[in-house]
Amino acid sequence: MHASLPGVNLYYVEQGPPESLPVVFLHGFPFSHEMWRPQLEAVGRSYRALAYDIRGHGMSDVGDGQYTIEGHVDDLFGFLDYMKIPRAVVVGLSMGGYVTLRALQRDQTRFLAAVLCDTKSEADTDDGKLKRFEAMKAVKQNGSARFAENFVRAVFDPASFERIPDRVNEIKRIISHLPPLSIAGTLLALASRTDTSSSLPGVSVPVLILVGENDVTTPVAASRFMHERIPGSELHVIPRAAHMSNLENPEAFNEKLLGFLARVAR
Repeated sequence: MHASLPGVNLYYVEQGPPESLPVVFLHGFPFSHEMWRPQLEAVGRSYRALAYDIRGHGMSDVGDGQYTIEGHVDDLFGFLDYMKIPRAVVVGLSMGGYVTLRALQRDQTRFLAAVLCDTKSEADTDDGKLKRFEAMKAVKQNGSARFAENFVRAVFDPASFERIPDRVNEIKRIISHLPPLSIAGTLLALASRTDTSSSLPGVSVPVLILVGENDVTTPVAASRFMHERIPGSELHVIPRAAHMSNLENPEAFNEKLLGFLARVAR
């Protein structure tokens, strides 16, 4: 199904009781809603679970490739309006977490609660920006399939390649099908995102923070930083997982997520 927003059609999936607690999942870069399959199945048994492909990803429109996190927040609010959801629980991993943090900074009243997964509030350092610019050049020169080969090595725990090769290959497939224009445009959006750290003490909705114990992309220290500043937040470190904690250890991830949603629903 597609949500028709101003200037873009966003592909989305939905399952679960339509009148129950709405839970909206925001995927990471450069993935799609498909990365949330283990969570959509589990959450959809009791709640209204929705996941959409962020602009430029999956089956959503690519457009001109000029993306910003600010624009992705506009799309999130537009999606909630389109689905007639006044307030939702939002679950964002990595880039999805960046969108969530900026959305909370702009308008907390749209959210019942938030789940921040393998993400951070700080903006890129200069070194981080330069690495993204190099990656933009590389994907334009070498294509998405080569980019996918390198990317999965950075986000999965080394043990996951032997333990869950099917999930690693699925993510590789998703990335390989993205146009280089989309990957390059999103890299630029990530490099230019704002720092949301100063707004963390003002977050007043319930927040759950989940992070893989071996995440080197957004390490545990970045999650502890957010946890120490967001009043009343929960932090759980997911064992046997790196940056893709929801896929590398879905049992532990879902246990913490479902427990949090039950408390929010009450």
